[in-house]
Amino acid sequence: MAEHIIYLLGPYRIPGFQGERNVRVYLPSEGGNAGPSPVLFLFDGQNVFHDDPSYSGGWHLHQAVRDLSGRGLAAPVLVGIDHGGSERLTELSPFPGDGSDGRLDDFLGWITSEIVPAVRERFAVRRDPAGTAIGGSSMGGLAALYAHFRRPDVLGAALCMSPSLWFAERKIFDFIASQAVPASSRLYIDAGAQEDDGSVLRDAAHLVEHLRHRATAMPSCSSARTRTGPTARTRGAGARRGRCSSCSQMPPGSSKGALAGGPRGRSRPPERRRAAGKCLGSVRGTPDRSDRSAVCPSRGMTWPCACGTCCRG
Repeated sequence: MAEHIIYLLGPYRIPGFQGERNVRVYLPSEGGNAGPSPVLFLFDGQNVFHDDPSYSGGWHLHQAVRDLSGRGLAAPVLVGIDHGGSERLTELSPFPGDGSDGRLDDFLGWITSEIVPAVRERFAVRRDPAGTAIGGSSMGGLAALYAHFRRPDVLGAALCMSPSLWFAERKIFDFIASQAVPASSRLYIDAGAQEDDGSVLRDAAHLVEHLRHRATAMPSCSSARTRTGPTARTRGAGARRGRCSSCSQMPPGSSKGALAGGPRGRSRPPERRRAAGKCLGSVRGTPDRSDRSAVCPSRGMTWPCACGTCCRG
């Protein structure tokens, strides 16, 4: 099998932010696809591929998606967007608080206006929201969750690994509760069972519960045969429904209030390393997230899921 080739784009300067950063792109199959591939944009690009640029070891996601491609499964193009070093917390924060100015909207605007078009122009990737995902871990997981609901016209799926839902007094819960269910919405949410004495898992479970409620509360529609909507998962748990693709009905649970504030507990200190994972639904296994090529307990596919190809409901 051919060696892994990672394309380096940049360096880029972002208006209003200091320094320069690179963007790394990995194609799981060089020229072998019959059509455009799904694409997964990832925060903290230094962590996505190799160990050297990362402060705690790389995720080696290129190996995971290459494995998917080699088995004939849908595999996304990976786009790792470097963080800004000392400005990382500010650029990944949706809201001011906890020492951050909360400038994710500015950072996200740059991604959707410059990086997404650049990747679409140079590589054979899908251009629809359902085929375009964003992901990250910890603050990056929080940023991915926010980005999906903030720009569902571009980002129809999100990979949220151990998202920092505690940040800024859990304002993300109020934000999501105030948003309509996107027309195309697929979410993967996970957390380590022992992260911050289980508080990260409890926050994630509360979020999943709310997303499921919004999905199952969808009014029935006799004309709808296909639905697209949030698939909220924590290692294999999920439900899939949302806006009806035929009549565009919205679930009554989409109004603000059902999620207000989230579960209360002490704030999680930043960047706590994750421990063994736990499934919140039909528990079939507890793979250790330190193994980046672990197997999804739901469908036996290589974890982590990428654009919904793993752990599909």
